[in-house]
Amino acid sequence: MVIQERVFLTIQLLEAWIGRMTFSTLKGTFLCFLAVFVLTVIKAAEGPNIVLIMADDIGVEGLGCYGGTSYKTPRLDEMAENGMRYTRAYSQPLCSPTRIQIMTGKYNHRNWTYFGCLDPTAKTFGHFFQEAGYKTCIAGKWQLTSYDPPDYPGSELRRNRGMHPSKAGFDTWSLFHAEHTEDKGSRYANPTIIENGKLREDTSGKYGEDISVEVIADFLDENRDHSNFVYYPMALPHWPVNPTPHSKVWADESRRLEEDQVYFPDMVEYMDTIVGRLVDKIDEIGLSENTMILFYSDNGTDKKVTSMRNGKEVPGGKGATSQNGIHVPLIAYWPGKIPAGTCGDIIDASDFVPTLCELAGIETKSEWNLDGKSFAPTLFGKENPDARDWAFFWYDPRPGWDKDQFTLSVFALDEKFKLYTDGRIYDIVEDPLERKPVRLWDLDADERKAIDKLRSAIEDTLIQR
Repeated sequence: MVIQERVFLTIQLLEAWIGRMTFSTLKGTFLCFLAVFVLTVIKAAEGPNIVLIMADDIGVEGLGCYGGTSYKTPRLDEMAENGMRYTRAYSQPLCSPTRIQIMTGKYNHRNWTYFGCLDPTAKTFGHFFQEAGYKTCIAGKWQLTSYDPPDYPGSELRRNRGMHPSKAGFDTWSLFHAEHTEDKGSRYANPTIIENGKLREDTSGKYGEDISVEVIADFLDENRDHSNFVYYPMALPHWPVNPTPHSKVWADESRRLEEDQVYFPDMVEYMDTIVGRLVDKIDEIGLSENTMILFYSDNGTDKKVTSMRNGKEVPGGKGATSQNGIHVPLIAYWPGKIPAGTCGDIIDASDFVPTLCELAGIETKSEWNLDGKSFAPTLFGKENPDARDWAFFWYDPRPGWDKDQFTLSVFALDEKFKLYTDGRIYDIVEDPLERKPVRLWDLDADERKAIDKLRSAIEDTLIQR
């Protein structure tokens, strides 16, 4: 039954119910309820389906459409060719900082607790869409409930202090790493997946990403007459570097969890295959005309990996604040709605909440205290009057297991320069790996003004805690 028919039937039933009442005040109360209910359903019906895919550990050098030549990514390249490709999209250098920022629309200095933990009092885009009448689904990797192993110093203060996926605003959830770190198992072959509160027992011989796509496709099919929001935080191509179903050794079940860097290209290419499979399933269900798909990444490629881009070697920068740690792909795909093109506007993870809300017709509220700026107009080839001049980063993944190696870094960047609070300046166009700082006295007057603007951006943003 389509939504309009459900609304009409509901109105008839409620009108009949109200008509039997004798007290006018009760009638008025129920009429108000009816009006709110109908407006909510109709509003949800008007919004498009939105599918947000976030890869785990891949920088721009990993995709052919960004000049990468080390891996074959035909499906993502096709999406970029027929959609909008963003050339200045940024993430935080590590997964948890980005995941918290993209889900809440806030910079980390205002909502950070611990690595691998999302503040349980936070509001996520799952909550916002759910409250607006959307059906919501998350499948893939969570890692925001509990992170530290029990023998890690201070872990007793942090275990179970994050947000459980059942409380994150999703009607359907199917996730790896939904509970404790030591119980997480495999994310790839024979994966450990908790789905809607229950451990799946049918994953032997299967591959994690295949299951995620099946869950998402089933969810969209079951809710095809509703507006849906899907968040797909992928596991690929994150460590451990294991074979995929397309690897030659996959036929040997004993080698499916074998760790070897030789399989990294397979993982990137299977990531591309999986994205393509999801696009195809959306088309098969008949939802492609009303579904926008976004592809993004949580941080740069792993440091163990070196890739080729535009004829140059690019070392993986995961964990580092240099460009190879934060410059990531962003592709928007919606056949017939999003024109083919590129956009050079600066985008960061906090911008997704206001953007997705605008696309869905959800009014953002001042009490949400969002830091992000909507880039929705650029999706359709229009200029964005609210485009960023700069992006701000507060990055400190501590405390957490294996995170003591990092320190606090606060910086801002524009199209040309990056300024750190310790005074370092880098020309990110000429020196993306940040090997040699720029001296302020070597800059001309306009360039010094640009640095002053970045300094003010940092100071003003830090005040807004």
